[in-house]
Amino acid sequence: MALRARALYDFRSENPGEISLREHEVLSLCSEQDIEGWLEGVNSRGDRGLFPASYVQVIRAPAAEPPPSARYANLPAGGFEPLPPPAAFKPAAQQPPQGSDDDWDDDWDDSSTVADEPGALGSSYPDYEAAGGGASGRYRLSTRSELSLGSRGGGSHPAGHPHAPGGGGGAKSSATVSRNLNRFSTFVKSGGEAFVLGEASGFVKDGDKLCVVLGPRGPEWQENPYPFQCSIEDPTKQTKFKGMKSYIAYKLVPSHTGQQVHRRYKHFDWLYGRLAEKFPVISVPHLPEKQATGRFEEDFISKRRKGLAWWMDHMCSHPVLAQCDAFQHFLTCPSTDEKAWKQGKRKAEKDEMVGANFFLTISVPTGPGASLDLQEVESQVDGFKAFTKKMDESALQLNHTANEFARKQVTGFKKEYQKVGHSFKCLSQAFELDQQAFSAGLNQAIAFTAEAYDAIGDLFADQPRQDLDPVMDLLALYQGHLANFPDIIHVQKGALTKVKESKRHVEEGKMELQKAEGIQERCNIISFATLAEINHFHKIRVRDFKSQMQHFLQQQILFFQKVTQKLEEALHKYDSV
Repeated sequence: MALRARALYDFRSENPGEISLREHEVLSLCSEQDIEGWLEGVNSRGDRGLFPASYVQVIRAPAAEPPPSARYANLPAGGFEPLPPPAAFKPAAQQPPQGSDDDWDDDWDDSSTVADEPGALGSSYPDYEAAGGGASGRYRLSTRSELSLGSRGGGSHPAGHPHAPGGGGGAKSSATVSRNLNRFSTFVKSGGEAFVLGEASGFVKDGDKLCVVLGPRGPEWQENPYPFQCSIEDPTKQTKFKGMKSYIAYKLVPSHTGQQVHRRYKHFDWLYGRLAEKFPVISVPHLPEKQATGRFEEDFISKRRKGLAWWMDHMCSHPVLAQCDAFQHFLTCPSTDEKAWKQGKRKAEKDEMVGANFFLTISVPTGPGASLDLQEVESQVDGFKAFTKKMDESALQLNHTANEFARKQVTGFKKEYQKVGHSFKCLSQAFELDQQAFSAGLNQAIAFTAEAYDAIGDLFADQPRQDLDPVMDLLALYQGHLANFPDIIHVQKGALTKVKESKRHVEEGKMELQKAEGIQERCNIISFATLAEINHFHKIRVRDFKSQMQHFLQQQILFFQKVTQKLEEALHKYDSV
């Protein structure tokens, strides 16, 4: 029998040894035997590695049936050597290879952080020892007696899928809503399951609440009462250890303080890691990619600065992220005060309001008209899921088209225009052999035309950095956002599934109405936050693409005006011939 499987959901790889999946994608399996809930196989892009077994459905087809040639053209001809599973499958942080560039190093105050210590608060991994799992998490959740922890909780579907298995029977006072024992489910990792089931507890000051309000487009994050911006300027190469180590520092100037600070890329990277862990239903923008070689080349430094500027704009524009303590510490702590930096860093790493506890900080509208309809929420989220999938596809296509067009301008168009210019120059040189005084003006005019076409070729080569490059930078940022939303949607879907499950148990007399209402109330909090984040995404998307398309067309107009000017100058040279 041919070993193949079909992906039921999208999955984004996060660690070495894993591969990403797209919904409905057909994969080739190395073995049908899973390794602690993970399978090994090859996706349609030829990448080989591990992926959650619960995210795929095995296709039992005869071995004689050939796979589609287009999808499997790049599969290795021989067999597969089994890949070793990643350490603990989900390490807290990827360790850089020895001798890698400074972006990957970690020369903070000590070799470990609070976030890396077993049992410390702040991880996205719950403690599953009580549920039969072998991994110990960084925050501990109580396993209450009224929760069903039977084997049905870890079925073949991720938490949040409409067909996820329900809880078992039992008395109304005991077994109720099932637990999902797939510890790699986003719903579980984010703390969404623990929160919905009422396991999260903690004290949140009113001033620390993250408020969702009802706006004209539905739920929205409450606006930042003190909006600000932050510029990123003057990337400079600096050294330490008597010149043995070099790095690039960027000058940051927040508008609300006016005080400049200097930050390295690794500082940005640390901040991103903390925020991505803390906010499971907020899309933290991705940083520009790391690069091991050519880090000090001018073009790379300029491109990274532009990418960081986009990142900073999205951070400052988000009502929640902009006011986060860790972000404010990053923006305001003096570069020379190492002690203050370390204190703020440790405080961020000890933040208890992560995972399940994060959802306790969300304040949602109450009173008449403030409740959410379950079916309407599900419809909105499904619509947004379809939208993001289509946007991702079109952004990828546009990025490829723009990149190819830019390449043609830099090489092909420049070469072709200068080839025309060279031909005109050859013609003028031929005419000069005539030695007739009355033809001198014509010869000069043709020679000027040759120079004009040569200059137009240079204009084509320089143009992409003015119009196409900024478009591709924006697309790269939004592709990062789009990669975040499947996990955010998965958390919300998981909460909806628990509500449906609890309603069914109430109807069957297996759960008290009060418990079911509590689950629905906590699901509403996640739904409000998810819809608020969706609305914020649409708001900044319209703002960014309007601005970028205006800039693109303005630069295109200026470009063709320059080309026209060159041609008009050449034309006027013939007036006196």
